[in-house]
Amino acid sequence: MNQKLYKFFHPDLTHDNIFKALIFFALPLIFSQLFQQLYNTADTVIIGHFLGEKSLAAISSCVAIYELLIGFGMGFGNGLGIVCARAYGACDVTKLKKIVASSLLITLGVTAVISISSHFFLKPLLVLLGTPQEIIEEAYSYINLIAIFSGVIFAYNLLSGMLRAIGNSFMPLVFLIISSLLNISLDILLITKLGLGIRGTAIATVLAQGISAILCLIYILKNTTILIPEKKHFLPEAPLYRNLIGQGLSMALMSALVSSGSVILQSSINGFGTAVLAGHISARKIFDLTIIPMIMLGSASATFVSQNLGAERIDRIKKGIIASDVLCIAWSVLCLLTIPFSAEFLIKAVSGSSTPAALEYGSKYITFMQPFYAVLGVLFVTRNSLQGLGSKILPLISSVIELVGKILFTLLIIPKTGTWGIIMCEPLIWVAMTIQLLWVIIRHPVFKKRQKKGCPKSTNCGG
Repeated sequence: MNQKLYKFFHPDLTHDNIFKALIFFALPLIFSQLFQQLYNTADTVIIGHFLGEKSLAAISSCVAIYELLIGFGMGFGNGLGIVCARAYGACDVTKLKKIVASSLLITLGVTAVISISSHFFLKPLLVLLGTPQEIIEEAYSYINLIAIFSGVIFAYNLLSGMLRAIGNSFMPLVFLIISSLLNISLDILLITKLGLGIRGTAIATVLAQGISAILCLIYILKNTTILIPEKKHFLPEAPLYRNLIGQGLSMALMSALVSSGSVILQSSINGFGTAVLAGHISARKIFDLTIIPMIMLGSASATFVSQNLGAERIDRIKKGIIASDVLCIAWSVLCLLTIPFSAEFLIKAVSGSSTPAALEYGSKYITFMQPFYAVLGVLFVTRNSLQGLGSKILPLISSVIELVGKILFTLLIIPKTGTWGIIMCEPLIWVAMTIQLLWVIIRHPVFKKRQKKGCPKSTNCGG
């Protein structure tokens, strides 16, 4: 790779200008997530246009379960990466290699448990969620295949998380672009040419994720020796395992609790019929795309905070959190000024549907969300920053608030307010979550520590 380009997207998070470091570290993360969502959205568009509204509803009925699996894998990988970033910031190469070795073993175990348990519980879960009978088999054929091969998702998230932990967010983007384009091509081939239907979408997703994981592994083996452990680094150390599992499970459970709330909320959405389901998944795809910069600024904050905590640069941690909040709020204002005016056009473009009920619901959903984007951005930054500071339990409380809130909406509010209850649910919960997180981070004990010089810029720990 061109060295100037590499350095451009490989900022020194412990010494470079804070806004510059965050922006150029976050940009590849944003584009990575954009391409991740691109091939998820491509699934929706291709299914909506070539397989019809029934198949689109089948995907929508299990999207919360899919997000639960993906979120758990991403959360666990990011949690392990945070511990890795802390060792990198402290320039402790031996500890860094031990963390990588331990993370590999832990991930193998977690992947096996998730894959096996998902296989047995998915069908009953779809039934429990009230998935319409006419689409349940189609939905199961999709989500079951994703769950069985969830190992490839975990593998990519672990390997890319390790690269990002040492400040390299560019190469995971390159690999994800390749796999995203492959996924779209496979979608078209398997659905329109081979007639595999919704199952073809799942096969395309698994193959594309597998390719991105393999590319990450090859790059690490050839170019990033700092992340390659030796046999001695695999010797188990109980304190390290407890820290890794605790941090990994903290972020994974955070994602799982959020997704579990979405699974519960999905049971209410499923009861409104296929038109609302089609409108909902289309609106969620637009929502997922437009919040990517805020999600990734939150993720960048976790790495930034963790590296600077390892380097004991407490002053940069405070300034970095504020800078990330400012960037998120600026993005939310841009969305507020543009998206509401094109909501119906976007829903129609994504879903391929002209059903008035689907277009009306989807447009109301995405428009109502816009004023709350600023709150959501601060939520992402604060929660990820707490994880970067090593907090395991306190960030989980926000996810518990979200879970309880979605349960209350599902049981008490949506039956009385209808689809408006679904639309209002998440934005109102974000407000409560953000208040709790801000209260916690303002009082965090790390900010009472004295500033130290940290790792000299000239070393940069290699890698």
